[in-house]
Amino acid sequence: MGLCQSSPAAGGDSPTKWEAGSLEEKITLEFPEMGLRGEFAKEYRLEQVLGQGAFSTVREGIRISDGSKFAVKCVTKSALSSDDHDALLDEIDILRTMKHKGIITLEGHYEDSQFHYLVLECMTGGELFDRIVARQYYNEKDARDCVLSILDALNYIHSNKIAHRDLKPENLLLRSEADDTDVKIADFGFAKKCSSSKCLKTQCGTPGYVAPEILKGRKYDYAADMWSMGVIMYIIIGGYPPFHEANQKELFRKIKEGEFEFHPEFWKSISDDAKDLITRCLTVSPDSRITCAQALNHGWITKSDRALSLVNLDKNLAEFKRFNAKRKFKSGVHAVIASNKMKSLMNALKEASMENEGEKS
Repeated sequence: MGLCQSSPAAGGDSPTKWEAGSLEEKITLEFPEMGLRGEFAKEYRLEQVLGQGAFSTVREGIRISDGSKFAVKCVTKSALSSDDHDALLDEIDILRTMKHKGIITLEGHYEDSQFHYLVLECMTGGELFDRIVARQYYNEKDARDCVLSILDALNYIHSNKIAHRDLKPENLLLRSEADDTDVKIADFGFAKKCSSSKCLKTQCGTPGYVAPEILKGRKYDYAADMWSMGVIMYIIIGGYPPFHEANQKELFRKIKEGEFEFHPEFWKSISDDAKDLITRCLTVSPDSRITCAQALNHGWITKSDRALSLVNLDKNLAEFKRFNAKRKFKSGVHAVIASNKMKSLMNALKEASMENEGEKS
């Protein structure tokens, strides 16, 4: 999940709202068969946990009729504020309209008294970044092909007047293990329709990927996604992020000022076209920033496969592996914290159950 805060100065990731809702509702997230009702329970069986967010748990879902696998996002209703609920309905509405090979598919939406269930296409290939670092060799053509897949899907999103607002590595998934370029954009939890230019004002996104206009509290539109795209491109080619500071205040300062550089150690052999496209994405003024449609026609994207394949990125790949390991470790720490909170809830329920049995006897 990304950061959604009331002001750009607020620090840290978005809070995990375990405190909301009854104990029974929280335990049902761990053992959903205890609380499933309605049509969803008739059609799907929930299996292992695939991920956890502030308001939801993503589980593997099996369609009972044919055994097909899906990813089911189980959203706790009681944990949602009125605005959160509206955002969820926006996400569902947007996903229903998205029909593109590079965008995760919403197979269905169900709800009961406690949960919303979003049945999503199951992505078995894992995260794009994990697949890249597993490579034995890497060149500019490999990097360009990944970027092209993402840009093609993002251009479709923008052509439908929608801003994703949380583009980051965790939301770039591979459909299967068979193709490293079959990338799909996932998690439309912050996505919003843009009725006009600069019509959005909610400060949301993820530190390191969020656009400067959002941090400055200015109205914005889907140009903010192109900033995030620039950060992702920088990492895919260079192997590390353009903006990286342990101190979040300093990180946000650098982003707002567009303060980054192409370090010769990793960028000396990279084509000027690649650096130009990144620079045009990481342009502080959204009015001067390159659009997705323009990016698809940029010289680096249209450059010949042969020319790009001659630029070896093995050294950058080694740096990429270090960056990705740190990213995964940080993500794992957050998951452990959430898991420990859930285990505490489970222990509380078991103790309460034992006490009740004791009283009955």
